[in-house]
Amino acid sequence: MILIGIIGRIGAGKSTVARLLTEHGARVIDADRIAHEVLQDADVRRLLVERFGPELITRSQPLNAADIDRKALAGIVFGPTAVHRKALADLEAIVHPRVHARMETLLDDIAGQEHSDGVEKVVVLDVPLLVRGGWLDRCDRIVVLECPDDVRRSRIAARFSGPQIDAREASWNEQSPQALPAGKTSTVDTSGDPAYTRIQIDRLWSELFRRSHS
Repeated sequence: MILIGIIGRIGAGKSTVARLLTEHGARVIDADRIAHEVLQDADVRRLLVERFGPELITRSQPLNAADIDRKALAGIVFGPTAVHRKALADLEAIVHPRVHARMETLLDDIAGQEHSDGVEKVVVLDVPLLVRGGWLDRCDRIVVLECPDDVRRSRIAARFSGPQIDAREASWNEQSPQALPAGKTSTVDTSGDPAYTRIQIDRLWSELFRRSHS
């Protein structure tokens, strides 16, 4: 199995790059999607309500089902104060271990498929905090996305308020490329024309398989 980790700050285009890699046949493990699934677990809902209050619960169909109001939760955990930072740390303590466990299960399943059919699998980790989450050493290739701050912030301005953007920047900021292992690190410029991003990913894929089969 070849494991590719994507590093980039919010708005840099991690999901776009992951999607382009799937067009070459890679499998993507999307930590954000898994986190949304984890929020539906009854035990997680109970812990979140105990910590943050019952206003987080919204009713959905059927009537006995309940969902976490992610917008309300974001308002509690993303912000400039120490209270926000403590709330975010508490949220991560509840959610992140469960996300990590599900990711490990998915990797085990893919490894089993690889063993069964004898075909090498390429797996992309689309993880907001790849370095802090402890995945860096597991990756065979690190892809660092380069995108100017003004471009990134313009992409996410419609999704988040100013204070939330600043807080997410602080919490999702990744290790600098200079601190990453040079021998397995590539950079991709995601600041402009999507066609150019695609060209870079095509080149990266070809290089990846030249190295893995050399």
